[in-house]
Amino acid sequence: YAPIRIYKQTKGSEKMEEESNRIRKTKIGEKRPSKRKTVSQTMPCDMCGDTQWDEDLNRGETYCLSCGNVVEVNTIDPGAEWTNHTDGVDRSRVGAPARNSLSDKGLNTTIAQSDVTGLGAQRNGIKGSNAKDWRRWRIMDERSKNRSSLSRNLTKAMQFIRDKGGLPPSLTECAAHLYRKAAKMGVVTGRSIRGVSAACVYLTAREANLPRTIDDVAIAFEMTDERRQKELTRTIRLLTRKFGTHHITGPQEYLDKFHSDLDLPISVLRDANQLWDTYGDAVAWQGKRPTGIAGVLLYRAAKDGGHRLTQSQVGAVATVSEVTIRQLLRILEGLIEEFANRTATIEHQRK
Repeated sequence: YAPIRIYKQTKGSEKMEEESNRIRKTKIGEKRPSKRKTVSQTMPCDMCGDTQWDEDLNRGETYCLSCGNVVEVNTIDPGAEWTNHTDGVDRSRVGAPARNSLSDKGLNTTIAQSDVTGLGAQRNGIKGSNAKDWRRWRIMDERSKNRSSLSRNLTKAMQFIRDKGGLPPSLTECAAHLYRKAAKMGVVTGRSIRGVSAACVYLTAREANLPRTIDDVAIAFEMTDERRQKELTRTIRLLTRKFGTHHITGPQEYLDKFHSDLDLPISVLRDANQLWDTYGDAVAWQGKRPTGIAGVLLYRAAKDGGHRLTQSQVGAVATVSEVTIRQLLRILEGLIEEFANRTATIEHQRK
C-alpha cells in the first residue's frame, strides 16, 4: 500500500467529505467530464474494515471515506484529456493529430463503404431503400471533398510521397509540408505532380543527411527517361532557390549506403572514412562528383584490405562510369604518394 494520509475525521461521511472539499478548495469531481463512482478497491479497508471507497480526481488517489486511509496514488484517469489549443469552451481533446501527409490532414470524416453495404448495413440498421440512399450519399460526400483542383492535387501528391518516397514517417511529414509550401507559392502550376513531389522527397532526404541520390529518387518515382530526369533536376534547383535549402553534399554522406549496397566488411568502411579524413581537404577533389569519390574511397579501402571488388561493381552502385572511377583513382593514388613523400622528407630532415 501507499503511505497513509489521514484526513480530518468528523461524525458521518457527509461532514467529513464537506470538510475535505473545503481543505482542497475544489470539490471532488467538479468541472470534470464525468463523476465516476466505481473504484478499483473491493476488499475492506485494513485500518477500519469499511468498504466505502472514493477517489480524489485532483490528486489521483483512492481513499477510505470512513478513516481517510489512502490506498492508491497516481491512478490513471480514463476521462477526457484537458488540453485544448483553441478558444472553445470544451477543453477536452480527442482524436489523432493532424498529418501533412494526408490531403485533408486527417481532419475530415468519411462514410465507409463497409458501413452501408452487406453486414455493415444490417449492423447499423440500414435496410431496403435506405441502403441505396446511403450508398448514393456516400458517393456524393466523397466527390464533394475533391471538388477543388487543389484538393485533387494534394490527394495525388500525398499518395506519391507516402508510397514512393521511401522515407521514415517523420521525414514523410516534412516532405509533405514542403509540397504544401510549394503549392502555396504556385510552383506546382505548370509542372507535373510526380516531379514536384519527387523533388520534395529528395530535398527532405538531403537536409536530413540521408544518402539519397537523384537517380535513386528518379527510379523510385519512375522518372528514369532522359526527359523526366531533366525535369526532376530543374525542379530540385527551383525548389532549392525558393526554400533556401542550399546544401553541399560530400562523399561521407554516401559511404554508409554504398558500403551496405556492396556488402563489404565494416573494416572497409572504417578505412574509407580514414582515407577521406586524411585526403579530403585536397584541392584536386573540387568539381568532382561526391558519389564517385565515395565509390573510389571504398574501392581503394577494399583493395588494401584484400577484398575482391571490381570497378564495374563500384560504378554501378555510385552511378558513375568505370572511366570516372579510374580517373578519380589516379587522383587518390597521387595524393597518397604525395603524402608519403612529404612524410618521408620530414622524417629525413629530423634525422
